[in-house]
Amino acid sequence: MKNIKYILMVLLGGAMYGTMSSFVKLSYSWGYNAAEISFAQAALAAIFLGTYTLVTGKSIQGKITRKDLLPLILTGSAIGVTNYLYYQSVSYISASLAIVILMQFTWFSLFLEWIIFAKKPSRIELLTVFFILIGTVMAGNLFDSKAWSFSLKGILLALFASLTYAIYIVANGRFGKCVRWQSKSTFIMIGSALTIFIVNSQTIITDNHFGGSFMLWALFLAIIGTTIPTALFAAGIPKIGVGISSILMTIELPVAVICAVVVLNEHISPVQIAGIVVMLTAISIMNCYKSLKNKSN
Repeated sequence: MKNIKYILMVLLGGAMYGTMSSFVKLSYSWGYNAAEISFAQAALAAIFLGTYTLVTGKSIQGKITRKDLLPLILTGSAIGVTNYLYYQSVSYISASLAIVILMQFTWFSLFLEWIIFAKKPSRIELLTVFFILIGTVMAGNLFDSKAWSFSLKGILLALFASLTYAIYIVANGRFGKCVRWQSKSTFIMIGSALTIFIVNSQTIITDNHFGGSFMLWALFLAIIGTTIPTALFAAGIPKIGVGISSILMTIELPVAVICAVVVLNEHISPVQIAGIVVMLTAISIMNCYKSLKNKSN
């Protein structure tokens, strides 16, 4: 397949990003918070990517223009806000529930295209959204009365994270298509770090734990959860398109759930597993339909 390399890039990036909720939640037991974790991730990733760009001789200016610069920084703002809100949510709800809610980005992106680009959803797309919501109820274990003790704040944080994630994916697929992935991912991370710092400057400056142990956590999360996935997405998404990328990035869901079970010992019921299958199936069908529809136009 011509685009197999880029497909594997997006697939690997999604899988790596899917591990983050469990490890971030684990880092909270060390006393760290979402603001400092998400900022350190983005700042270190910007440094790593920028250094790589310079060391390899790929000029950070490259083909980038002033016209590209602001959209890329705003794209970075979207993923920065996503990470912060998502990391905040797992301090209130389980990592497995947080990822289920985050996956609502698939139909959020559908409605964003409707609102911004006047692409009205078809009946098939609306039907798949219905099944995604059914799968969400099952995967969130909301049929169990005991599950209704979850935090509403945690749910809302994860839901807003899914909206900003949809904005990030749509923007990543449309902006900076002619910019080298090294420069593109660097400026995306600069935008991410700046946005997180602006929103949480007081917390980051006055209530931080920037010591040796924290830096080890930050380095691990920055490399596995930010630097590599951002570079893979920046290189892969524009090549294969938002539709196929959205299908591939659903790998975040099973990976995150498996990590929640292995790392955090969270319990997953058969109903939740069935809900995840329903969601993945509905998401794949919707995005396959969108891809075929775009090719026919």
